[in-house]
Amino acid sequence: MTDVVGKLWGFCHTLRHDGIDHGDYIEQITYLLFLKMAAERGLDLSRVERTTPLGAVETTDCSWPALRARSGQALLDRYAEVLRALEAAPGVLGEIYAGSQPRFKSPANLGRLVDLIDEVAWTGLGVDIQAAAYEGLLEKAAAEGKKGAGQYFTPRALIQSIVRCMRPDARGKPGFAVCDPACGTGGFLVAAWEWLEAEAGGALDPETAGRIKAGAFFGQELVARPRRLALMNLVLHGIEPRIALGDAIDAPPPRERFDVVLTNPPFGTKGGHRAPDRADFAVATANKQLNFIQHALTILGPGGRAAMVLPDNCLFADQAGEVFKVLAEGCDLHTVLRLPRGTFTPYSPGVKANVVFFTKGRATERVWIYDARTGVPSITKKSRPLSPAHFAEFERCYGDDPDGRARREAGASREGRFRSFELREIQEREFKLDGFKWLKEESLDDAGELPEPEELASDAIQELEEAVIALNRVLALLEGGAKAAEA
Repeated sequence: MTDVVGKLWGFCHTLRHDGIDHGDYIEQITYLLFLKMAAERGLDLSRVERTTPLGAVETTDCSWPALRARSGQALLDRYAEVLRALEAAPGVLGEIYAGSQPRFKSPANLGRLVDLIDEVAWTGLGVDIQAAAYEGLLEKAAAEGKKGAGQYFTPRALIQSIVRCMRPDARGKPGFAVCDPACGTGGFLVAAWEWLEAEAGGALDPETAGRIKAGAFFGQELVARPRRLALMNLVLHGIEPRIALGDAIDAPPPRERFDVVLTNPPFGTKGGHRAPDRADFAVATANKQLNFIQHALTILGPGGRAAMVLPDNCLFADQAGEVFKVLAEGCDLHTVLRLPRGTFTPYSPGVKANVVFFTKGRATERVWIYDARTGVPSITKKSRPLSPAHFAEFERCYGDDPDGRARREAGASREGRFRSFELREIQEREFKLDGFKWLKEESLDDAGELPEPEELASDAIQELEEAVIALNRVLALLEGGAKAAEA
């Protein structure tokens, strides 16, 4: 896959002379990749219908072989015609190609890109390969400091581990639905379907499979390009997704209620200059992650369960205690996974994050925390990449009950990484879950093990923010005492 991304990226520099920037180039690749992979998977696009402004129905051959057979100006013309036809097509195809425009001026450049894509059997490279190519190209853009390359994605090893814990099993459950309200390229939704396929062991009957594919997968995404990839990925898996375009926090909540929510909301503390106008939010805050927690509380149905990736600062930020108090009162906040440093390498290696698991409908009595960070070497892209092994022990400790009610023991983890805390202890810390740290970080004698400067800066910022919060508490106590003395 790396070699393929390298070839595609190398051609990107050639296209700069054709007036195509990195973002447009990556988008054009997604249009063409979908056509190639649709052909590989047997999705027939040879008769795509659209209704003209005069009401007539036209049929266009949008298949990859029909495009591949052209050259020169005929190829450029056919590509433009294909995009127009797909944009006007009904259903998900029209959503995928909404707003699509051909950006190529040179027929030779388009022909060369078609050749590059045609020589690879994409569906044989692995799962979710189109998103992987997209993300690989964004990574290349980020490495060169290109504007607009700030997106980054949840690693697949982490996505798959979360899904294995959450067990989104829709068999025998009509109406069962999974949602990712910040779905990006659809990684969680694709992994949920693939887990179900593997769990069924090939014994998923056509009626059940059809019901699940047609009505079980929902999402929302703020940015058009990742949403397009999510739609493409799910369609190529035979799924009919419903993925809205827009801000899940500012928009009114959907009418649907979901059995499972799997999500990694965009990192960054501010969602704007104001708190969203949402009557269903108990705490008014501009913090994006805290609002996504409240959003998940709304969209979960009774007994529904959620797993959310949240940065460390979300656990100690202003109003975090208020939001987690609301969460603990209405849900069983049963598990927190403290992720290894560098989990989001190469996009943002300094970000420290957690996965929070909760089930709606019963109050929290105790919280189990698994520390996969302390004393664990930072993740790197080449020498220490993130892998399923990083989460294997956590999954054993989590147990086979997706609601976190399996029998658990602290001794199940080596080095005492799994520990529970009673609600009383959580209340004493004002629901600030970042404060529960019991493992000692070993000294780093090897200079090669020193954290990256970005990580050191992130640590310093977190310590300063925690100190400010602590000082504000002291100040509030002093002011309270002074007022009591005056009275």
